[in-house]
Amino acid sequence: MAKAVRYHKQGGPEVLQLDDVQVGDPGQGQVRIRHTAIGVNFVDTYQRSGLYPMQLPQIGGNEGAGVVEAVGAGVADLKAGDRVTYTGLSGSYCEQRLVPADRLVKLPQGITEEQAASMLLKGLTVHYLIFSTYAVKKGDTVLWHAAAGGVGLIACQWLKALGVTTIATAGSADKMALAKAHGADHVINYSTDNFAVKVKEITGGKGVPVVYDGVGKSTWEGSLDCLRPRGLMVSFGNASGPVAPVNLGILASKGSLYVTRPTLATHIASRADLVERSNALFDIVKSGKVKIETTAKYKLADAAQAHRDLEGRKTTGSVVLVP
Repeated sequence: MAKAVRYHKQGGPEVLQLDDVQVGDPGQGQVRIRHTAIGVNFVDTYQRSGLYPMQLPQIGGNEGAGVVEAVGAGVADLKAGDRVTYTGLSGSYCEQRLVPADRLVKLPQGITEEQAASMLLKGLTVHYLIFSTYAVKKGDTVLWHAAAGGVGLIACQWLKALGVTTIATAGSADKMALAKAHGADHVINYSTDNFAVKVKEITGGKGVPVVYDGVGKSTWEGSLDCLRPRGLMVSFGNASGPVAPVNLGILASKGSLYVTRPTLATHIASRADLVERSNALFDIVKSGKVKIETTAKYKLADAAQAHRDLEGRKTTGSVVLVP
């Protein structure tokens, strides 16, 4: 038996409970892994709360890293002892689990398991956002909300390495300083300042070609006002709640704007995309241009507290559970 944090109904952090679960041996195309670090992300809270309906009971989490314990029939490129990581597979809040081998990525030398659990979902999210959703180029100026979070800190560093100017928002002076230290060129406190006015001041009234918004409801309208004509609004998260239904006429009146709501899942659906994006992330981290720091660690049994702190905006950077 292995320990796992499950919820038998959707709701607040209190629905998370530590259970014993049977893991078993890997079947065709499967691998059994032993977690050494487990990522905690906002999507975990959306699933637990009911914003994203889930089949119950459900083990929490979507990201982890660890060591292969056993491989099933038909698995040729992994063996016991290999260090691996994955994201996008629900059920990671556990000591051991079975995983489809084709969704695992081998960890190269120079990347620790804790780093992997701290960065894979967040780093792959940054990769698809800045290389696929809107392909940034040197000299661009972009707006990134919640820049002191795990995704934001990776984004600030990666954008800096690409020669992109980043206007970052955060909710406190400490978080603003953190974003600045990680490469943000301009920082705005979106809790106290009108960030749309500030963005227009910084850009000489022009606005930005793209807004990357993982906050959702509370920043939606202001974000549209930050865009230049024919700019792109990228809404990729709901930290403050989901965006309300939108009158599309607003996009016309604000300058023929574009809006997209992308997800990581569709950008790593193929094995080729998963490996390509993961390798790009590993390379930028190994180069030293993007540094991954685990800013908070909790025991697996304390997953509920990790969720409370994440939803309460008490965390910065990356949060992990340790089995």
